[in-house]
Amino acid sequence: MNNAERHTLIAQAVRDAGSATVPELAELTGASEMTIRRDLDALSAQGVLERFRGGARTLLLRGEEPPFALRSREAVDAKRRIAAGVCDLIADGETVVLDSGTTCLEVARLLRERPVTVMPLSLQAIHVFGDAPGPATLLVPGGRPRTAEGALTGPLALASLSALRFDTAVIGCCGLSAADGLTAYDLDDATVKKAVTTAARRTVAAADGGKLGRTAFAHVMPAAHLHTLVTDTAAPPDELAALQAAGLTVSTV
Repeated sequence: MNNAERHTLIAQAVRDAGSATVPELAELTGASEMTIRRDLDALSAQGVLERFRGGARTLLLRGEEPPFALRSREAVDAKRRIAAGVCDLIADGETVVLDSGTTCLEVARLLRERPVTVMPLSLQAIHVFGDAPGPATLLVPGGRPRTAEGALTGPLALASLSALRFDTAVIGCCGLSAADGLTAYDLDDATVKKAVTTAARRTVAAADGGKLGRTAFAHVMPAAHLHTLVTDTAAPPDELAALQAAGLTVSTV
């Protein structure tokens, strides 16, 4: 088990249980207690958990969004496959509005190598296009970045979206179910997501299987308002069937 895998396992264990001791985490991972202490110090510095003497506790309340640093470590291979599946749906020359989130960030890394026009809605994705210029054309929106997330929200982000029309919107989600539709943890983020879908001819949702069947705090739209869902093989089959019955085209990668 490498460092990244161990950190992901530790963060998930602390998140699920609420807290964990160093000996418990050492037994879980097979690492030494000294290694676990270093891991906890690193994860605490990233804002993933709170350190206390002898262990760590979660920083998350019920229904709260996990921090970007933690989400960026989860289901990485699945998110990369999903990103590739999303990009297969986008033709050269298209205009694309790209939502915030860790899966959409993987989409950005692939689209920067394509002759498309992209307006990303997160600082992280804007940096991807700016740091390694390629054939893609970058449009930079206005907006106020959400703390630690980099997602652009507020009146300037909404004004940027209302001024343009795109071929495709690629949207991330915190939860997606046939019953409750697309949901987000943050009200401002939900407002931006609604505007994203209004500004595009079609909407492609990119979500790993862990997001399906889950409901977050802020409702964005019914599932039937989406055109296509790209997800991975960990997605619950019954939820996929329900989403397809609601009219979505589902692609599993």
